[in-house]
Amino acid sequence: MREELSEGNRSMFSKDLREAIQLRLDRQEQVVLFLNRRGYASFMLCRDCGYVPQCPNCDISLTYHKTTDLLKCHYCGYQETPPNQCPNCESEHIRQVGTGTQKVEELLQQEFEDARIIRMDVDTTSKKGAHEKLLTEFEKGNGDILLGTQMIAKGLDYPNITLVGVLNADTMLNLPDFRASERTYQLLTQVAGRAGRHEKAGQVIIQTYNPDHYSILDVQKNDYLTFYRQEMEYRKLGKYPPYYYLINFTISHKEMKKVMEASQHVHKILLQHLTEKALVLGPSPAALARINNEFRFQILVKYKSEPGLLQAIQFLDDYYHEKFIKEKLALKIDIDPQMMM
Repeated sequence: MREELSEGNRSMFSKDLREAIQLRLDRQEQVVLFLNRRGYASFMLCRDCGYVPQCPNCDISLTYHKTTDLLKCHYCGYQETPPNQCPNCESEHIRQVGTGTQKVEELLQQEFEDARIIRMDVDTTSKKGAHEKLLTEFEKGNGDILLGTQMIAKGLDYPNITLVGVLNADTMLNLPDFRASERTYQLLTQVAGRAGRHEKAGQVIIQTYNPDHYSILDVQKNDYLTFYRQEMEYRKLGKYPPYYYLINFTISHKEMKKVMEASQHVHKILLQHLTEKALVLGPSPAALARINNEFRFQILVKYKSEPGLLQAIQFLDDYYHEKFIKEKLALKIDIDPQMMM
């Protein structure tokens, strides 16, 4: 996509993908397009002062949804009407930025006017039976392009799908999680497997600004072994599983001061019970530092063998029931965490 941008193509669709979609439409074959971001736009931005509408309860920007004309938080459910002018500087140059599935659906309809597009995301499948109904329509041939989020990555086994397009592989790669590369490889492999599963040949086009990233390259080559070796090398250097075990302690409360004090106390207890071989990182604000009006701090422990760890957890559990509950502090102990957010 960097080459496309340098050549003046600012569209969501590369030249190769656009031509491939048109070819399938001409042949009356089906296309699956994957974008792991729902909504119309990622956020709104004032071009004069840089103001971005934020959720008042969470440290995250609000996502614009065109069908309801609302800004929504995907974490706590808060929503508000989008401003016509910037609340900060009163400028009228406030616009939607970024692209979600709703926006892509609109762009596809403009680019391919006669194409029948079926969109699958949380917003279109919230009603009971909606998921199965949309897939049945596509299977019957009542849709030319199936556009969706992660829910379309697995299970599609339709003979007429001959093209799969991944619109932006970078959204998964850039998550603050040591499993980001693994999840990117896994998801892209699953999505790519939707094309050419029967007699007709299939094609997969992955759009990315990081074409040299090993997870992207190894998906292209269908080379799991090379990916595995590279990923294990990084895991070993970073002291991550399977070379080290992880426990993530998350402390949360509506008052920042109480969270910081409690986090320091948890940190002190861990140091008292663990050996010097264990790595105790933090406390520090979580990647999502505030959700639902609660501030969140995390302490990450990396270890191989810690005889005193169970005792430390039991001590913290007792301390939690004695002190934390009274002060309405929350302590989450996540052993082998699957998400680091």
